Amino acid sequence: MLTLLLFLGLSFAQPVAIQLKNGSDAEQRKKQELKRILASYDLSRYTFAYQVIIDEKAFPHSHPVLTLHNRHLGSDEQLLSSYVHEQVHWYLDAHRAQTEVAENELRKLYLKVPVGYPEGAQDEESAYLHLIDCYLEMKADQRLMGAERAKKVVDFWAGDHYTWVYKTVIRDEKTILGIIEKQHLVIN
Repeated sequence: MLTLLLFLGLSFAQPVAIQLKNGSDAEQRKKQELKRILASYDLSRYTFAYQVIIDEKAFPHSHPVLTLHNRHLGSDEQLLSSYVHEQVHWYLDAHRAQTEVAENELRKLYLKVPVGYPEGAQDEESAYLHLIDCYLEMKADQRLMGAERAKKVVDFWAGDHYTWVYKTVIRDEKTILGIIEKQHLVIN
């Protein structure tokens, strides 16, 4: 029976539990948006954390619990991309040894990285990690929403936050892919 279900494309994927931090109307709307996105896209290959908190007062972050905010309320593409971005952090955390080697290779290419908003991440280590994360996010966006819609989202991020990181990922896509492939970090 399991073989038949798998053949038909059915799976027993664990559902994502969504909680609200403050219970506001805006958080309720964001929860409904996220539920619609989870139902509309096959996110099985990009889901590694199964608990999400919607917190209108927090910046999005992956740990200890994947947390999203309300900033992009009404933009499915930005919500989808943000969700994938935070999920990729969990993926990279599960592949810590390969990620550290990839970060070290990136350090040799990018000797100095910006730290702090809006260009960089909170510190140098996070900037190198985000070169990998944002690359994998961009590729996931392309796969999930198509090249044209994904380009608009990534271009928006490149002018919004982690601006140096996203611009570098766009400019040096092939180089970064080579490092990610070498360390077997491509999400299949």
